[in-house]
Amino acid sequence: MNILVLSDSHSSIRFMRRCVDVLAPDWIIHLGDYFDDGQTLHEAYPRIPMYQVPGNCDRYRCPQGQPEIMIPSISGVTLYLTHGHRHQVKSHLGALLRDARACGAAAVLYGHTHQKDCHREPDGLWVLNPGSCGYFGGSAGLIRIEDGQITRCALVGEEDLLNAASAET
Repeated sequence: MNILVLSDSHSSIRFMRRCVDVLAPDWIIHLGDYFDDGQTLHEAYPRIPMYQVPGNCDRYRCPQGQPEIMIPSISGVTLYLTHGHRHQVKSHLGALLRDARACGAAAVLYGHTHQKDCHREPDGLWVLNPGSCGYFGGSAGLIRIEDGQITRCALVGEEDLLNAASAET
């Protein structure tokens, strides 16, 4: 099971489409800014299930009442999804990590900073910020789940897509 994680598309969906075409994910997660980009992507790939949360720029771009935090379970793995602005992630990750741990998440996924981050905390919690899929050439995150465990959490850029596409030919 592969999950493509995107954030901060800001009306640029070319890289998002390329990720889906090359990586063929089983799930897509869009972490806001701009919510309607995620909807456009889902309309282009309706068979791929998707979770979305709005970002700080999405007040008029998503359905009213759309939850800003989601805690889904995918293939037995609990994920904590948020854009991050409500957790003040530009200054620290303390509140974000506290909330993710409180709900028993195996991974916390956030955006907002446009700064890529993929690491594992000493207690095993995965932390993933895919960066911005709309700026700086684009970046994304990829999570692999096998037998109810995260077996891979990685960042993906344009070069990775080129390598993956050339490996298929």
